[in-house]
Amino acid sequence: MAKLFFYYSAMNAGKTTHLLQSSHNYRERGMQTLILSSSLDDRFGQGVVKSRIGIESPSIIFNQKENIFDLVKEHDHVNCILVDEAQFLNKAQVYQLTEIVDKLNIPVLAYGLRTDFQGELFEGSQYLLAWADELRELKTICHTGKKATMVVRIDDAGKAIKSGAQIQIGGNERYVSVSRAEYKRIFHDEGSIKPSQISLPLEDI
Repeated sequence: MAKLFFYYSAMNAGKTTHLLQSSHNYRERGMQTLILSSSLDDRFGQGVVKSRIGIESPSIIFNQKENIFDLVKEHDHVNCILVDEAQFLNKAQVYQLTEIVDKLNIPVLAYGLRTDFQGELFEGSQYLLAWADELRELKTICHTGKKATMVVRIDDAGKAIKSGAQIQIGGNERYVSVSRAEYKRIFHDEGSIKPSQISLPLEDI
């Protein structure tokens, strides 16, 4: 029976690497996958999903108005749907993912951040947490040695940016994954953090 999976984490936990590996596993067994990516994320160009370790794959781009259920129906013999940066989905699109699972019997693996730089849920993540059949956390570690569960947006001085648009595409130069305690310390101006203090994925913490 097909299921909707939500793989969530802070940044730098290897979400895209896991997505690409999952797609490879299906294809190695002669099955077809569709990789979907948001038009909002153009760090590596449009129509490509690329991990920080360098592996990549073509993707089908969706925008905020796209009906993902209809998009998937245009493709025959698909065995699995994989969604990169799933936090950028809206409520209607998450519902469409559930329809792909329930009506087309195609498993969906969605990968994304849980919360933004202010500690608030993204819309896509909110409804994936509510409606997914299975939730799986991909873990990463804060520079303090604790598990990283939050993301802080920083300026050039390493101070927390506390306001602004929820979506601002960036990488290690602007975002750092930290523990909740470290997030509170930085966010409440009790210190700063260097962009080089990036997080590294762990199999288990």
